Amino acid sequence: MRLEIERGDLLKALGHVTSVVERRTTIPILSNVFLNASGSTLQFKSTDLEREVSESVSAKVHTPGALTVPAHILHDIVRKLPEGAQIDMRRDADKERLTITSGQSRFSLQTLAAEDFPDLAVGEIGHEFVIDAGDLKRLIDKTRFAISTEETRYYLNGIYLHTAETGKTKTLRAVATDGHRLAQVELPRPKGADGMPGVIIPRKTVHELARLTEDSSAKVKVGVSQSKVRFEIGPVVLTSKLIDGTFPDYGRVIPHANDKEMKVPNAAFISAVDRVSTIASERGRAVKLNLAKDKLILSVNNPEGGSATEEISVDYGAGPLEIGFNARYLLDIAGQLESEDARFLLADPGSPTMVRDGGDDGALYVLMPMRV
Repeated sequence: MRLEIERGDLLKALGHVTSVVERRTTIPILSNVFLNASGSTLQFKSTDLEREVSESVSAKVHTPGALTVPAHILHDIVRKLPEGAQIDMRRDADKERLTITSGQSRFSLQTLAAEDFPDLAVGEIGHEFVIDAGDLKRLIDKTRFAISTEETRYYLNGIYLHTAETGKTKTLRAVATDGHRLAQVELPRPKGADGMPGVIIPRKTVHELARLTEDSSAKVKVGVSQSKVRFEIGPVVLTSKLIDGTFPDYGRVIPHANDKEMKVPNAAFISAVDRVSTIASERGRAVKLNLAKDKLILSVNNPEGGSATEEISVDYGAGPLEIGFNARYLLDIAGQLESEDARFLLADPGSPTMVRDGGDDGALYVLMPMRV
């Protein structure tokens, strides 16, 4: 194998594919990136056996061939070369080495055979649809904070992506919950998603997807098979195994009879919760909300650290109510809201509370109370 490639093209592709490469692994080839030069392209592929990222870029290929080299070392080499540099890559078959030359710099890396590199085949794609990268990013960004990290409840360790209906509107919905809070975001159902089975996308894949869609304005082609999901984002393809489990019937925890509504300026609410929770104990993180007509008093009482209170004006006309929440969870949910006002729909101190975005009907959040 021998080729020439521009440093910027090589660095960008390596930045995409090396993120799924574990720095410590008991299987040496998983530390490597697969390189395949043919025609006028260089294909990159990396995997951790749960996820696979691949990308192809233009290159001047003199001799086609395939090999694998240490991913993070190659990425660091290319990153440290000067901007605009031309890079020559050639394989010394006798020594099983890849030589990288640019200007006066020369590096030699140990290779492993390309045929030993694992392939995360997606299988037969049952459903395919196209979605704007911005819409997909919104679905995952507004729900991923609620993904459970409790490994024993593995079926909660991801985002449940499925089709649903809100009234007469067909939607594509993302839901995540850890048992303490729930996030649900939906948007009009893309063409081709009808009949798609509900899938649980693992937490690591969700974070990788958020990274790959960060600066993308492209359309994303989504393919779902029995056990895997594939996302094509421009030249980048992310393939992932799905969580093999049944997501719980989350609709049962969404309250529908909460008749006490509080409207609060979201920025002021976030600041107030942040301030009073400064002295909350790390273990409890409890903050009490004391509601009266058009008035909210936030308070924290920590026997070891002191106490704090703050009052803010709200729009509230129901009877007095005292309810406690985990401050971190409150801030996580409030941080997802885009409009100026947050709407809290409450029932009593022991029942779940629903939070709505004042300007976004497609998002809702549920928060379980704490005893304070």
